[in-house]
Amino acid sequence: MKQQAKNFIGINLGLLLFAFGVVVFRNPNNFASGGMSGLALLSHYFIPLPVGAIMMVLNVLALLLGYLFLGKNRIKGSIYGTFVLAAMVWLLEVLLPMDNPLTDQRFMELIFSVFLPGFGAAIVFHCGATGGGTDIIAQIVSKFSRWKVTTALLVVDFTIALGAIFIFSTEDFLYSVLGVCIRVFAMDSILESLRVHKVVVIISDHSAEIKQYVNYTLKRGATVHMAKGAFTDKEKEVITTVLSRRQALLLQQFVNANDPAAFITICNSTEIVGAGFGKLG
Repeated sequence: MKQQAKNFIGINLGLLLFAFGVVVFRNPNNFASGGMSGLALLSHYFIPLPVGAIMMVLNVLALLLGYLFLGKNRIKGSIYGTFVLAAMVWLLEVLLPMDNPLTDQRFMELIFSVFLPGFGAAIVFHCGATGGGTDIIAQIVSKFSRWKVTTALLVVDFTIALGAIFIFSTEDFLYSVLGVCIRVFAMDSILESLRVHKVVVIISDHSAEIKQYVNYTLKRGATVHMAKGAFTDKEKEVITTVLSRRQALLLQQFVNANDPAAFITICNSTEIVGAGFGKLG
């Protein structure tokens, strides 16, 4: 229940960041940089409704197509995020009406229009949900073509960005395409940073105290095996454990305080599968 509550808060925080970036930075600048929000922005030129309301309609259509072509199991993780994101965009349009860009620095606003939604989407994905939208369309395209989902999503987003040249201007089109490119790299980087854990390997003469600290203070498991030094030919215990960033820092401080001669190796890992971490598949 505690983890579910954390995920629920994380999903809604991520959706709010996404919606804020769309309403405050993306829409006033006509950045149609992919996604259902970009398609809704293009549609807003022809339909006199708030972008959030158009997003809601488009997302319903996307969910229906997903249900027909992908099945309910493939879209059930997108239903909540799809509707809540559109509702948040709609609400923020009412609370923060933006008739003009916030500043006259369009490139700076493009960066914020990409990174705020990108960071929000990464949090939502990290918590086990999605914002739906063009992700569903990309899965449908992937199913009926030889493209991977990531390739199909990129094509869909570039197609939406292309619409800016016909509806807005060449400059808006170029900014929109640049926004799609930046978003691809930003999402990968943000997701990796959210998933990073530390793999810590320790060789120490005080392994008993270290194991106790890992098990009972950090409340993590560890794997222990015997290894022989190539120069000394002495056998020592080697402790391997996987921790969060903060836990790794605490363990490093504990080891330094109790055995300054200990040998510690710390590596990053972006994918951990097993008890207490991720699941297979």
